[in-house]
Amino acid sequence: MTTRPGIDVAVIMRKVAQRNQWQPFRWELAEVLQHEQAFGTEPQRLRQSETEERWLYPGFRVELFRDDAEGYYLNYTTDKPGWFVLWRMEEEPTIADEPLARPAMVSLSYHDAGRWLDAQEHCEQVPAPPEVVAWMRAFAEEHYVPEPRKRQRPESFKRLEDRFGNPASVSTGKKYGGGGNG
Repeated sequence: MTTRPGIDVAVIMRKVAQRNQWQPFRWELAEVLQHEQAFGTEPQRLRQSETEERWLYPGFRVELFRDDAEGYYLNYTTDKPGWFVLWRMEEEPTIADEPLARPAMVSLSYHDAGRWLDAQEHCEQVPAPPEVVAWMRAFAEEHYVPEPRKRQRPESFKRLEDRFGNPASVSTGKKYGGGGNG
């Protein structure tokens, strides 16, 4: 069995007070940190004030997959390479008085983030530290092989087909109707 390169991380979610009548607060991704033993294994409230609350969620493993090297390449070649975190609201409160925003997955792949967004999930990005970007870059450069570009045939050389896929032809001569000049 081969082992994949990976890193253990923790996610910090932030609840921010808003000054409007429809939604008193909003949740957002605050940070992704390398996991430390002191974080433990259970979610915990780090800070609570009138304007903000922060929750730490330890215990996420981010692994790099060879078949997703293009997703890592697309990430590290952007202006701001980063972590992607999929999070969901709890249906029922579990460890607090009200439902919390809970991270579900963490990735460095643009492809993962795209799939999550296509599925209309909450997905946010925060910057990754330079050492993580360098690690991801080294992996992608070792495993990513760009697909060779295929030459596209000009439209003028393509066979004409009707809307049913049958061969069609174009004629410049008049086929039907009267045709006299006088």
